[in-house]
Amino acid sequence: MSLSAYTSSPEFLSSVFENWESEFLQMSAYVVLTAFLIQRGSAESNDPDAQPRDKDLDKQALKPGVPTVLRWGAMWRALYARSLGLALFALFLISFVIHWTQSAQVAAQNAIEHGEVPLSRLAYLGDPQLWFESFQNWQSEFLSTAVLVVLSIFLRQRESPESKAVAAPHSETGS
Repeated sequence: MSLSAYTSSPEFLSSVFENWESEFLQMSAYVVLTAFLIQRGSAESNDPDAQPRDKDLDKQALKPGVPTVLRWGAMWRALYARSLGLALFALFLISFVIHWTQSAQVAAQNAIEHGEVPLSRLAYLGDPQLWFESFQNWQSEFLSTAVLVVLSIFLRQRESPESKAVAAPHSETGS
């Protein structure tokens, strides 16, 4: 099999998008949840005592140099204010759909090779193999994020934007 044939095969595409799916789910959850959840002492958390930096976007939209989209009205401000989380979640959904459809194609080919009736793509959405592939990646992504959040309370990495300053007290939140 040539490299180009392999990289366009359902086996390859299923595996690649299975991995990307978990990455985009992790990043979208991270971006959205760190906006709301507080872990005192974590460099990954907003300071619960600080004033919100995105307060009163109507007023901020009038300042020079702000992104033009903020001047287009309340709906556009609301979308733009959540655009990073929305984009990452959309990339997760796209990756999930490609993983699902390509895995369904691989499963159908395997069923035919074994003289079995293949599942439809829609029926494959309920197949345990698809969810096994997804969940095994999702759990590892969320575990690594949780470990980063907890370890950043006590441990430091000099000059890293993901870490508090080396001499910062354990109770200090944010970098």
